[in-house]
Amino acid sequence: MARTPEAKFQAKLRKEIESMFPGSMTFKVDSIDRQGAPDLLVLYKGKWAALESKKDDHASFRPNQEYYIDILNKMSFARPICPENKQEVLRDLQQTFRT
Repeated sequence: MARTPEAKFQAKLRKEIESMFPGSMTFKVDSIDRQGAPDLLVLYKGKWAALESKKDDHASFRPNQEYYIDILNKMSFARPICPENKQEVLRDLQQTFRT
């Protein structure tokens, strides 16, 4: 089965995050439990982030995705991430994970 552009981006992103933050763990979140939950959870040194990966900056949000990104960002860090904004989001994540 061929991977979608979003799945390819997400797989590379997970490897990049785990390389950028040694000892971190990334988990693919199953949205069946909560429709609209961001699809990646990143854990690093007692901190966490939620990322909603998109294939590009024109990809639309599914129901509740923007709601959960907003709520989770107020708790810690949550963002939509795509190839076009990846560097900015990862820079912001570095600031959040700074120890």
